[in-house]
Amino acid sequence: MPTLIVSSNHPKAVESAIELLNHGGLVAFPTDTVYGLGAMLSDPQAIDQLFIAKGREADKAIAVLLGSLEQLPQVASEMSPMARRLAQVFWPGPLTLVVARHPDLPANLSPNPTVGVRMPDHPAALTLLNLAGPLAVTSANLSGQPSTCTAQEVYAQLAGRVPLILDGGPTPGGTPSTVVDCTRAEPLILRPGQISRDQIWAAVN
Repeated sequence: MPTLIVSSNHPKAVESAIELLNHGGLVAFPTDTVYGLGAMLSDPQAIDQLFIAKGREADKAIAVLLGSLEQLPQVASEMSPMARRLAQVFWPGPLTLVVARHPDLPANLSPNPTVGVRMPDHPAALTLLNLAGPLAVTSANLSGQPSTCTAQEVYAQLAGRVPLILDGGPTPGGTPSTVVDCTRAEPLILRPGQISRDQIWAAVN
């Protein structure tokens, strides 16, 4: 398939992205960490395409990105006080919270009873997510290859695999989000990232 790069500031960019998503397509877009590759959360076949486009193993979970806290009940069945506190302090921002998943989420999103959820701090991402709704999102790169920080880097890895890349310039973060398991009594960092362990503990204590 041809892969088109469009500026995220183009007046038709988000409209085109949502039309693609609604028809089962994938869209790459910038976040505050790295570029992400998104599919409609309600479309299991589109989620399958995320795995195919990346060459990703099917037993690895796909996270969900939100545009607002109001979208959270669509994704999480419950949020502990600790998870709510971390969301309040660090969202929008580079923190992924692992929480109990909503029972209506597609089975292929994750083999676990949990889901990783995040609200990115990037205007292009938030505009897309607020209009499209929560999206299933993974990093926009081939599995095992470096994360992408520009639309051109996405194109170099995923050209012919995705139809649209929204170009929002270089991502400000450059490293993936911190991932914290919030399903236990104390926060457990599953993947180090921009937010440190000390910051996490300071927020919940």
